[in-house]
Amino acid sequence: MNRERIIGLFLRYTYVYRRSWIRVLEFVFWPLMDLLVWGYLTLYLTGSPKNFSSPFQFLIGAMILWDVLYRTQLGITLSFLEDVWSKNLINLFVSPITIGEFFVATILVGITKSLLIVGLLGTIAALFFHFNLLQLGTYLLPLVCNLFLMGAACGILTIAFLLRWGQAAESLAWAIPILFQPFAAVFYPLHVLPSSIQPLSFLIPATHVFEGLRSGLEGIYAYNHLLWATALNFCYLGLSFILFKHFFSIAKEKGLLVKLGTQ
Repeated sequence: MNRERIIGLFLRYTYVYRRSWIRVLEFVFWPLMDLLVWGYLTLYLTGSPKNFSSPFQFLIGAMILWDVLYRTQLGITLSFLEDVWSKNLINLFVSPITIGEFFVATILVGITKSLLIVGLLGTIAALFFHFNLLQLGTYLLPLVCNLFLMGAACGILTIAFLLRWGQAAESLAWAIPILFQPFAAVFYPLHVLPSSIQPLSFLIPATHVFEGLRSGLEGIYAYNHLLWATALNFCYLGLSFILFKHFFSIAKEKGLLVKLGTQ
């Protein structure tokens, strides 16, 4: 892989935010509104602004960490869509840039956006809702890294669908992470779900991350969940990349790439 090409792509996808306050506003607005809603809901449930019990603390922590996954996936997918919307897709794929370099650059964009928004939300949560995400210490790092990995897998999968079904599938960019949310036990423990659904939830890496987060806030570090999440993430990353390669070949054979890039 060529490091300069990766840096060039990274800058190309991040510079669009320098001259567009609308993009910055959209990037910050929704996570901030979610935090305020969940923060004040937590305040109401606890009945005291300074006495958050662990189960309610978890709601704010889950909301912030869910945004790590969502922003990573969205950072990858929107970078691809920027090329579609600006009719630059053909230029991108006829250049010497490889698929691997493209994904490394877009994943870095997604991770950067996630870190920025988590830093902002974490600061606001500490100041206004007395919730300190850093109380998890080094245990927080593998939780966040696993969400980066799942976000990357979801992003590659979404781009594969866009290649196959064109701009008609654009809504999947926002829908795919939400599809997993009810079954990933984000805001409630896994045992709350029906027993028939729990085996399916167990196969979602985010389920293990949020089960691990709940345990971590209670002072119990569930490393078995982290191992499961990591193993599943690498499996899904491999499968999503294989699917992308398959749909990319079909798109080239049928000329879908040209159509998608010039619609």
